Amino acid sequence: MSIPKVAIVGYPNVGKSSLVNRLSGTREAVVHERAGITRDRKELPCEWNGRSFTLVDTGGMDAFDADPISGSIRDQARAAIADAAACVLVVDARAGRRPGDDELADMLRRSGVPVVVAANKVDRVEDAPLAADFYRFGLGEPVPVSAAQGLGTGDLLDEVVALLPAEVERPDEDEDETIRLAIIGRPNVGKSTLVNRVLGEERVIVSDVAGTTRDAIDLPIDVDGRRLVLVDTAGMRRQSKVTDSVEYYTLLRSQRAVERADVALVVCDARDGVTSQDLRIAELAMKAGCATLLALNKWDLRSMTEDDLDHERARVGRKLRLRPKVLTISALGGRNVQRVLAEAIALGDRRRERIPTPQLNRFLAEAVAARQPPARQGHRLKLLYIAQIGTRPPRFALQVNSRTRMTRDYAYFLENRLRARFAFDGVPVVIDVRERRDRRSERG
Repeated sequence: MSIPKVAIVGYPNVGKSSLVNRLSGTREAVVHERAGITRDRKELPCEWNGRSFTLVDTGGMDAFDADPISGSIRDQARAAIADAAACVLVVDARAGRRPGDDELADMLRRSGVPVVVAANKVDRVEDAPLAADFYRFGLGEPVPVSAAQGLGTGDLLDEVVALLPAEVERPDEDEDETIRLAIIGRPNVGKSTLVNRVLGEERVIVSDVAGTTRDAIDLPIDVDGRRLVLVDTAGMRRQSKVTDSVEYYTLLRSQRAVERADVALVVCDARDGVTSQDLRIAELAMKAGCATLLALNKWDLRSMTEDDLDHERARVGRKLRLRPKVLTISALGGRNVQRVLAEAIALGDRRRERIPTPQLNRFLAEAVAARQPPARQGHRLKLLYIAQIGTRPPRFALQVNSRTRMTRDYAYFLENRLRARFAFDGVPVVIDVRERRDRRSERG
């Protein structure tokens, strides 16, 4: 049995995301005074009194809002309720009952899912009687809480845990085999469409309006027996163009998602080609130690020839040190999507692979034979020994007779040869150049 889910639902701007952050002890859910910030379902792990469960933050459900995105938000919240073992209906105790609350309570009653009413924004003990107004929902005794101050959250968690099904022993999952794949890119290039195509369902909201996705959403899936966690992220614009505070914080979450990922899939719009911003995003992933892959999406909407594609690949090879692969896909039609996933899994595996030391030293001898090391002031650089000292990303220690004789050009030559020899295209490689101490001075 999987870890039970607890859906956090309610009207817009009642403090659902703030409450999720308080209960989970994180700051993962985007919080802002503006209503309607949360859109997609975001799942966060939570534990209370030895019970583990998953909190599912949802967007505000306003039955009277005719905006198409509001309709999609309501659909996502309903899906969260259908998938939940229990629900927490969050209401604003200071505002009291409002139009739409009764309809939401009625929907929860008919769902058959156990519900706890959390009367939020009770920031002082003397305001606790305000929660009594919500007895009328017929969903049991409301729990007065304050997401801002933490008041009553322990009582709320007690109520939630009491509603969860009995715990079932679960087989341990090998976390080492799980690959985290971050889907990143500029706004409106089709990242969420790609995620939905992979999952086979409308799991995240897709809209023609750029900037629809605001949270980094973790979505576990199995692909050919391998466990992946897809991370759908908000579009990443140039920092100088980010003026809105909500966009600033969503950008930070996208960057943090990349830092936690094993592989980053940079989605580009084939109609624009690989833009300078696409290259900057790929560089960000590479600096974070991510293996990287580029996908030209909406390929079916552009009449691009193989020569055009070769030109894009050559440009990426010149501009990006990791030389990542460039593939073409259609997220809407499904073209090449499975191939991209297979490439991502292969990259994740290469990022954590260890190369035997004898193979590395044979490679070193071949590299020296192919290109003589540089010399300075009549003394030549000698490459003595190489061994792998780390993974994720692969890290190597190269022992030389003098670090000062290692030039940048020759270091790049070695890195590129290593990348080509061991299929590290798109994978960050770190080579630590270490100078061997004089053995006579060591004896002295």
